[in-house]
Amino acid sequence: MDERLYRTLVAVAVVLTAAWVGWSIYDGFLRQRAPGELAWHAGNRYFEDGDYAKALKAYEEALGENPDFVHALRGRARALMQLERYEEALAAFDEAIRREPGFAATWANRGILQDRMGRHRAAIADYERALALDPTLNEGPNWLTRFLRLQPERPPGIGDRARYLRAQLALPPSQRLLRVPELDAAQRPYKK
Repeated sequence: MDERLYRTLVAVAVVLTAAWVGWSIYDGFLRQRAPGELAWHAGNRYFEDGDYAKALKAYEEALGENPDFVHALRGRARALMQLERYEEALAAFDEAIRREPGFAATWANRGILQDRMGRHRAAIADYERALALDPTLNEGPNWLTRFLRLQPERPPGIGDRARYLRAQLALPPSQRLLRVPELDAAQRPYKK
């Protein structure tokens, strides 16, 4: 290898290593964190691992440290929904929407909750509100997220679900198929 190229590569490696070490020190020790932020991050990790009870506990700890931490409130609502504590989840989603009505993912998640509760017309309204605020929510998870979840096919989005519900509600009640538990269970809350 050319001596000049070798020295350049060594210099780049040293600079990148120093930058990484510097960032690690800053992020781990020097950066100011908002009250409840560490518990919220822990809750997100538990949630991604599917341990919703521990996630709920972490989100509640974050809210105990900072009652105004809307991200923790949203996480708490998602965890309650996954634990099938629907009325509590609905109250938490309502509070998150009251605090930040322009955050589309909260509307989408409340729509998923309403759907699970059998309140299909309310679910459609929430899905449509979410899509009006952020049309990209219908795209679903990106390829990397699907890869990490071992999910090769793009799952149906909230727009797809809203169209399906609208079509089913147009049918006579005896012909409607509003729930398919295996498919419904695959619908994941939005974290965006």
